[in-house]
Amino acid sequence: MRPLIHPSIEDITVEGILHALADPVRASIYAHLAGSEQARPCSNFLQVSERAIPKSTLSQHFRALREAGLVRSERHGVEVHNRTRCAEIEQRFPGLIGAIMQAHAQQSAQRVPIKHKRPRAAVSR
Repeated sequence: MRPLIHPSIEDITVEGILHALADPVRASIYAHLAGSEQARPCSNFLQVSERAIPKSTLSQHFRALREAGLVRSERHGVEVHNRTRCAEIEQRFPGLIGAIMQAHAQQSAQRVPIKHKRPRAAVSR
């Protein structure tokens, strides 16, 4: 099993953070982790924003968050538990994560669910 690599706090960049959180699923995952007081297993996020997320896709999302320095992951048996590095990032980039999470919450509250329309039947003339 490969070790989980985490960047040092000095290697974390604003660009990397913004890139990782540009994906709405990753932003939702991170928001949930940031709002939790304890580490969460990946399996808690198989359903994000009313959408089922395949395990392989979820692994890729957590890898992107980990490589950006946003989360710290630890193996516990067959599960991987994740927690944010908010406190470390706050020291390096004061206010950044708070501003991003506030904007994400505001955007999520304004988001209207997409309704799929059925194609209209062709009208013959």
